[in-house]
Amino acid sequence: MPRSACVHPAYQATATQALERNGYLTQGQLAIQLEIALSTVSRFFRGIRISISNFENICEALALNPNEIILPPSDTSSPSASDPTLKPSAPSSTQSTQFFAYDPFWVGRHSLIQNLTEKLQTTCRLLLIAGISGVGKTALAERLSSELQPDTPTLTPPSLTLLRENFDNQEQPADFASFAARLLEGSGQVVLPEERSQPQLLARRLVAHLQAAPVLVLIDSLENILKGNEQEGWSEFKDSEYVSFFQAVLASDNFRSRFILTSQELPAQIQSVGSRYQNSWYAHPLSGLSEAEQQTLYEKTGFTQELLLTRIGKAYEGHPLALRTILGEIGDRPFFGNVAAYWKRYGTEIEAVEKALAEAAEGNITGAEDEWRLDRFTRALRRNVQIRLEHTLERLHQDVRYAYILLCETAVYRCAVPEDWWLSHLEDWQQNEAQQLAALDALRDRYLVEERTEADEILLKQHNLIRSVSLAHLKALTFDS
Repeated sequence: MPRSACVHPAYQATATQALERNGYLTQGQLAIQLEIALSTVSRFFRGIRISISNFENICEALALNPNEIILPPSDTSSPSASDPTLKPSAPSSTQSTQFFAYDPFWVGRHSLIQNLTEKLQTTCRLLLIAGISGVGKTALAERLSSELQPDTPTLTPPSLTLLRENFDNQEQPADFASFAARLLEGSGQVVLPEERSQPQLLARRLVAHLQAAPVLVLIDSLENILKGNEQEGWSEFKDSEYVSFFQAVLASDNFRSRFILTSQELPAQIQSVGSRYQNSWYAHPLSGLSEAEQQTLYEKTGFTQELLLTRIGKAYEGHPLALRTILGEIGDRPFFGNVAAYWKRYGTEIEAVEKALAEAAEGNITGAEDEWRLDRFTRALRRNVQIRLEHTLERLHQDVRYAYILLCETAVYRCAVPEDWWLSHLEDWQQNEAQQLAALDALRDRYLVEERTEADEILLKQHNLIRSVSLAHLKALTFDS
């Protein structure tokens, strides 16, 4: 007997119809009835393998024959022959591509995808997607790569071959020579032992190859090969050979390949080089999901449009990783899709944020004693969200001390306030005006400050998740920090 099974694509519509026919308004209701995790039920309806016991239990509840719906229709009497909506979809050209973040729960960003795809199909050779941890940079990069893969009829240039680099992988060397050698070998080229110590030679070989062959290079977590300090500047490459390489990429004639980079920091040297080749590179700061996109996410994961979920989404400002972590918890034991039960257990955390923001709207804009725990009030949030944001602040503390202090100090503000309010917090730390502005620029380069303009004034605020973390650091801040 097989250990797992999945619904054949030809019968996915049949399964969806059976859900309603058997009186279940949502997948969440079915999950509660069977005491099965909502994520498991969702995988069943999306045709993804689940354990054979769960598969059979769901089929029984939906009055479906498990032996029938796992097999393709064999003749004209099958459901797909009479109903074209039940026919299997054409296989995607990117089906064999391994994605780490982009999955069937992807929602929204339609106009952004179209805009960025058009840029990459025309003159843009290097696209940087930047933003705070967990905001969906890698998922967007992978989504774009699916648009740029072979068999895309409108693609110019055609047939981009995907190569990936992830600088979050601490087990592989991150120096430029090793990076270039991996890309060349990934392209089927031989790199001799004596060449591995010649980064300039490898750079020339790699640029020449990328000029001639259409390759899509997806680079994750670029911030891990950047460094910064008050004396030498911020967000610069640890290995200067990267600067020369990217300059050659942007300056080359007839370059057929494309780069998509994700980073929590804006690489200052790429920005400087790119200023001379503005049509060849583009940086896009990524923010959270809109309210409409959040609602689509809830529906796609089996939830109806619930007011409680809307309140959670607003508190998290649409942060995709946090929302998906919370939805996963609601869908699993012990809640089994019961949003009200989850709220009864954890809703006070969201209410604390709502109360503080309401007070800010009435003029009480400071709250140094606020107890925000958006990053850590459940084990899953601590595991998936807090640990990543803590790493961000640790890097900031290590690389740019006064920018870290500025972030902690300005956590007292619940809402957007004038820029000079922020800068004044470094006066007690004996930082002059130039040093204050430099620290603020370091936060801007790391997307740890959000800006808006009202009338003729620039206002600054922290994302609610960032404030949740920096408030905790503020309480531990001393002059020795």
